[in-house]
Amino acid sequence: MIPFSNVLVLSTALAVVLPVHVWSQEPVPPNSIAASAGEFVARVIFWTEDQTPADFLEMAGQHTKARWRTMYRPQPPSPTADRNKAAFTLGSLIGETFLIWEAGDSQQFRNNNQDIVTYCRMLGLGEKMKPRLMAQAKMAEMDEWKDLRQEIVDGHQELLRLLREQMDDDLAVLVDIGAWMRSLEIVSKLVVEIPDVDKRPLCIGSPALLADLRQDFATLGETTRRSALVQPVIGVLTELEKVWNDKNTGPPTQSMVARTHDQLRGLMEELTLK
Repeated sequence: MIPFSNVLVLSTALAVVLPVHVWSQEPVPPNSIAASAGEFVARVIFWTEDQTPADFLEMAGQHTKARWRTMYRPQPPSPTADRNKAAFTLGSLIGETFLIWEAGDSQQFRNNNQDIVTYCRMLGLGEKMKPRLMAQAKMAEMDEWKDLRQEIVDGHQELLRLLREQMDDDLAVLVDIGAWMRSLEIVSKLVVEIPDVDKRPLCIGSPALLADLRQDFATLGETTRRSALVQPVIGVLTELEKVWNDKNTGPPTQSMVARTHDQLRGLMEELTLK
């Protein structure tokens, strides 16, 4: 048996030579939003692969004091002849639908759905989607919010399916990316306004989400992928993924969050509101 005095000496020596981890020694979950933040580990996983944008916004509301109605954006301009721009803007309008559902605002829901109908019409889906969209607006008017949530999620998926059926796969991808980018813009704004360091990585959902969106972008046809319109999308995704995956950074700072929101806001304004 080792004498107690020797154990004390050994313990002291180990304390001197072994590094002490300030944040956590637990392994980082692969989908953790803090997987990129050096040794900083967020206990909560804010994004998983099975989430829809609606799930993501709902989860964000559980971790922040969300004032949803302050997050509304201006109405987009009438669609131009650029179908890629129309598809991305349509996706952002779907992201807006999830925001308005969280706010429980029936009039804003109706207004936004009218914009969605306009953009669907430009992409050849007006007659196919209009009945469903009008039914959704009626559900909002009747305060049937619980049932409406799944309905708008299903409507999003139907829209993507219809685009693929008419051989507009690139447009379907852009709609989906647009919905996610608008959702990230909204949530990043929520996070800017809270001081909690462990909530800051929520603004990008997860480095895995950014990688997933970048992979979706890579499925676009070469002409679409290289177009001047959509190049800013991959530029922002690549920059954010680089910043949030930097293993040498510590816990995310307030300025890091603010910069992330500014990039997302600037992108969405340029592509959907001009």
